[in-house]
Amino acid sequence: MLAYTPLVRHDIIRDFCSRGLVVLSPESLGIPINVHKCIYESELAQLRDRKPVTCSSVPEILDILDSPGVQTACNAVLGENWAIVPFTHNTPFLSGSHDQHWHKDDNGPFNARKHRHHHAVQAELLYFPQEVREDMGPTATVPYSQYWTFNHEENQDNFAGADHLDFAYQLDGMERIPVSGPKSAYTQEDIVNRNTNHDKRLRQTVLNLNWPLNEPFEVGPLKPGSVVLYSHNLLHRGNHRRDDWNTWKDNPRFMWRFWLYRTTESTDVEPNSIDWRTTRDDLTGIERTSHDDGIAATWNYHWRWMHSGSIFRTQKSQKTSNQAASQSELEELQEELLSLGDENEPTRIGAAYKLAERSDCFNALNVLEEALHSDRESVRRAATYGLAATGSISTQFLLGSTNSPVRWIRKAAVFCLGETGAIHQEVLQRIEYLLLNDSSIYVRSVAAAALGCFVRRSASKDSGRQLIPLAVNALLDSLNVEVNRLAMDRAQGRSIKLVRPTDECDVCEGIGIDYGQDRFEPVRSAVRENVLWSVVIMCSHGPSLLGRSLNPLIETLTQIIETEENIFVAGFAMDALNRLAQRTELNEPQKRERLHKALRTSPTLPIECLARGGMPRSEIQQLSIKPGTTKLL
Repeated sequence: MLAYTPLVRHDIIRDFCSRGLVVLSPESLGIPINVHKCIYESELAQLRDRKPVTCSSVPEILDILDSPGVQTACNAVLGENWAIVPFTHNTPFLSGSHDQHWHKDDNGPFNARKHRHHHAVQAELLYFPQEVREDMGPTATVPYSQYWTFNHEENQDNFAGADHLDFAYQLDGMERIPVSGPKSAYTQEDIVNRNTNHDKRLRQTVLNLNWPLNEPFEVGPLKPGSVVLYSHNLLHRGNHRRDDWNTWKDNPRFMWRFWLYRTTESTDVEPNSIDWRTTRDDLTGIERTSHDDGIAATWNYHWRWMHSGSIFRTQKSQKTSNQAASQSELEELQEELLSLGDENEPTRIGAAYKLAERSDCFNALNVLEEALHSDRESVRRAATYGLAATGSISTQFLLGSTNSPVRWIRKAAVFCLGETGAIHQEVLQRIEYLLLNDSSIYVRSVAAAALGCFVRRSASKDSGRQLIPLAVNALLDSLNVEVNRLAMDRAQGRSIKLVRPTDECDVCEGIGIDYGQDRFEPVRSAVRENVLWSVVIMCSHGPSLLGRSLNPLIETLTQIIETEENIFVAGFAMDALNRLAQRTELNEPQKRERLHKALRTSPTLPIECLARGGMPRSEIQQLSIKPGTTKLL
């Protein structure tokens, strides 16, 4: 069995911010072990009856999400009151005969694209109700890969949300070829020994990166009831089974997946420093001693951020620094930042974080600022994360960069303003301007998410709370003008992985899904979805911070729940209004009935989101069942 992560906040943060992956034992969850058998048997019965398996049909899954162990781990990674993205893969997956290609998951609902957070803003949770043996298709991952990626602006292979390591694997049709099972062309010996052409190619693809610490790693074997929490930026893939395919029907490998996101800042004191060279990785067996100073700088920054939150990190004045880097050191870091090739991605990112450590040095900051205006996406991307790591001292530069004629620079700048820009009205107004006026849907969608991150940080600072009603008004104004479009896969008649930008939309808004419900249509809107993502963050802090914007917000959320055609927008609205209703100030019979009335108009409910938002199970049950019918996700 794998080594499980102790439920100690220090250890969880250490492993998540470095490895990007933690594994929780079923014993650590703090719930009866027999609940896992109950979930498995319920799934198995529904699978055999050809019924959809959902959180509604297996309500015991809420016991897993509410378990003390999951709460402890997710609170450590994402802060308290984290939320769940609605209607997106929150149902079980079966392993079988095929392999996925290596990829990073979309950071919006279902293949939608926006700028990836290095901060622990989003995470994925996997739950396995049954034992996962080594030959049952354990999820394959590349630990330590979460901070490094590929061009996602003008590389069309990575247009649709998920960044691909070997997109040719899909173009060659290998994802459609069974590796194991009755239709496999491979011998059982090659399948068991990981000696198929699929195994070799997928393994070598990772090794060819030449990234430090990166090796393929299968998350197994696992005990029944194990939970895996990992960064949505981690390279991973679905894996084929290697055991006797005649046993698959009676012994399926189920996996549940949930996308989680942060709604509050961490507010602990600055943590003690950590020596990464003395922390051996007991899970993967990888020696962390092989990392370099750039990787250490990256980990150190996120180690501090996950403990203390960005707004609690003190910054020195760039004019009074006594630790200015020598000119030769700066030139070396600049050279690293400008290095060529995907294999030097860790070098570029490491250089950016090392420059951020010297953010009190005027010259070091200038290097990052100049790099943001590079014509190379890989350099701009590294500079973006470096500037975000400098905190508020980059605010004025970023404000100026939002006026760039290059949309990629505007996108990067508004992203950074949301991540760590100064909590000032000028910053809020600039994000709002881009949200409401920018010609690029990509920029507007990033601005929508940036506003949520800005509010999340503002809510933890007395001087920032007065800005929240203004932010709500900006989001409501956006909802009044943004429209849904037929999903690109439907409009272009091709796989979501092959769609391309259009005159109407320069970013992938995601695959079209309506779950067969007449009420919903296969439409998407990256901006509307990110606006509602941000609204959930706002509502998580209760109605007292919303001021005069409270009633207009309630009216808008109610209308969206009752009439919206985009199922993801409707799901976010349900979560947001529920979070408001569960707070003391709105916990009145009249307000609660209004929420219930709106929710009853929907043919499907994201019950895991409602439960996570504080709705009692008795109310969920009442809303989920009508005479003679059962609502399913």
